[in-house]
Amino acid sequence: MRPMPGAGRISPKTTCSTAWKRCSAMSSRLPGRLSILRRYLLTAPFLRRRQKPEAVRRLLVLHHLLLGDTLMLTPLLARLRERYPGAAITMTVAPAFAPLYAAAPYGATVLPFDPRNPATVDALLDSGPYDIAYLPGDNRYGLLAQAMGARWVVAFAGDPAGWKNAWCDELLPFPGQTTNVGDLFALLAGDEAWPGRFDPAQWPLPVAELPDDLPDDAIAMLHLGAGNAMRLWPPHQWRALAEALTEKGLRVVWSAGRGEEALVRAADPEGRYPSVAARLSLPTLAALLAKARLLVCLDSGICHLAKHTGTPTVVLYGPGNPDLFGRGDFWSAAPMTEVFQPDFPCRNEHVLFKRNAPWIVRCGRTVHTCEQVRQDDDRPASACMSEITLAQVVAGVERVLAKKA
Repeated sequence: MRPMPGAGRISPKTTCSTAWKRCSAMSSRLPGRLSILRRYLLTAPFLRRRQKPEAVRRLLVLHHLLLGDTLMLTPLLARLRERYPGAAITMTVAPAFAPLYAAAPYGATVLPFDPRNPATVDALLDSGPYDIAYLPGDNRYGLLAQAMGARWVVAFAGDPAGWKNAWCDELLPFPGQTTNVGDLFALLAGDEAWPGRFDPAQWPLPVAELPDDLPDDAIAMLHLGAGNAMRLWPPHQWRALAEALTEKGLRVVWSAGRGEEALVRAADPEGRYPSVAARLSLPTLAALLAKARLLVCLDSGICHLAKHTGTPTVVLYGPGNPDLFGRGDFWSAAPMTEVFQPDFPCRNEHVLFKRNAPWIVRCGRTVHTCEQVRQDDDRPASACMSEITLAQVVAGVERVLAKKA
């Protein structure tokens, strides 16, 4: 494997493309932002004295996060349900994620939200009022929360764009020590020590019918996709892992998201194993995970879904960090093991949700900015992922299956 020429440098073409995408995103969000501002000015919450309500009947968790981070909000839902047992809890989710919450886990209902879709913004504005709104990610949504009629808005301090904090009534300090993201979110509901643990009975899976062309038992799902190409594992390694698991009596099924089908073709050009790549809805994927004997995946949304289905899981961490994105306290009993090389030299970024803290140790670089991009199977690959060996992953499989047994 050799470093790619020019790795770590951004071309003018890339810079121009990024600027165009930002401009396009801003224009596509404009109608929704105008609706929010109009409602905010009409309801004029800034003219009333804001005070934290004593009687809490309606709670709102307001965000626009990706799948993995959305699923890591479960500890917050659990903490809110325990603290306010009689309150109605509403959480926004990306429209594609809403079916996953059809069974109202922890008694929470969801509202689809896409800042680029004015109809979803209008539906949010008409859903209020709320007693308390919680912002687990971007504090900019404080304005939306107030426009939705939230009487009190809670968020984390430390957002570098100070203007975003203007619509937050209570800013909680960001932790001063290493904290799992799920446990971090739960702090929004109260900073006191909380021994809460995941309760599968509070997370009923939505009804879903599995495809009839899959193995009946001993399924080993290998999910090859991830949101950042720097998290991918080389195709030849997946191929070798599939062979090793088959020798152990497991029945391999490939998995990947929409647009990631090529990853499966590269790992299995002969089509030796069945694939559900881009075929399953989220409820169906959850049902298949619940049936599977094993999942091997990257640091992506599916590993967080596996925490909810109780699937024995091996997660390959390269740029990410299991201290941040792994089981934490809330999912400490999950049958999961991590393959991870601590202290990798370029895992040296300290930003999470735009907050800086020394205990945050991760890497969010892309193929254009990674300083250690290599060619592996004629594809760009990060050094931290390329150095994960087949032997390490197989050992992780043996550990997690022994744990489950």
